[in-house]
Amino acid sequence: MSDDSTRPIVIKRIKKVAGGHHGGAWKIAYADFVTAMMAFFLLMWLLGSTAKGDLKGIADYFQSPLLVANKGGSGTGDASSVIQGGGKDLTRQSGQVKQGDIEAKHKQINLKETTAEFKRIEREALENLKSKIEKMVQDSPQLAQFKNQILLDITAEGLRIQLVDEQNRPMFDSSSAELKPYSRELLRQIGRVLNGVPNRVSLAGHTDAAQFGGGERGFSNWELSANRANASRRELILGGMDENKVLRVVGQSSTVLFDKNDPLNPVNRRISVVVLNRQTEMAILQDEGPEAPASDLALPAPTVPGKGISPKP
Repeated sequence: MSDDSTRPIVIKRIKKVAGGHHGGAWKIAYADFVTAMMAFFLLMWLLGSTAKGDLKGIADYFQSPLLVANKGGSGTGDASSVIQGGGKDLTRQSGQVKQGDIEAKHKQINLKETTAEFKRIEREALENLKSKIEKMVQDSPQLAQFKNQILLDITAEGLRIQLVDEQNRPMFDSSSAELKPYSRELLRQIGRVLNGVPNRVSLAGHTDAAQFGGGERGFSNWELSANRANASRRELILGGMDENKVLRVVGQSSTVLFDKNDPLNPVNRRISVVVLNRQTEMAILQDEGPEAPASDLALPAPTVPGKGISPKP
């Protein structure tokens, strides 16, 4: 028996793998490529169908995305944002963020802040002027006796200085525009103080409701109040006030009574000198009324140095 008959028989089995080196990994790469191409196509389509203004808004967003987050709103196109945007439709021709709009918004905010600060400073200056006049009257033995006839208050137009009559101490001769000697001195003292502020002034003459009984034909309380206001203007200038500070001189007869319950009350006969704030000055120059809120037109009751005068109930 040969040796070959005792040798073991070895069977080799070859395992075949379908596809071999052509496995499925290529499919993942191909899917990624198709996805990227689709995203690129969508991007090119959006860019091609978007207006220039919209493109600039998108560019501004990516340059400073934190600006929107800090100012509010969910995105650069959100209308709730301080930076006005165009919403969801990026194909709109208007409404997107523009650099000029942002600058205009900032200028508007700065202007409001500047105006508010100017009004605060101006009111503070008028308050200081009011205190200075009160102190001048209190410190002068000659003027202190008239403290009850000097009414000072801050109104929507500015600092109002009212010189009123008392029963036994009128500011003018009866039915005349001739000032009493003490009235002249008082107006001249005030004129010197008014030069301490740059504000311009307005003067108004007022009478009580008693009808004018003398003088030439046609002469009435209208002419009398205007003449008294103009006489007061002359005394302020003689006291040292710059004549260019006078912006308006009017006579109002008995149309604006101080004591509406008693039209014949002597306090209705008065001279009003208003140190104008900037808003009222510009309104007068433009022939318009002061654009003040309704709350500002509710004027406070006049305050006076010392006792003061209160209208009769």
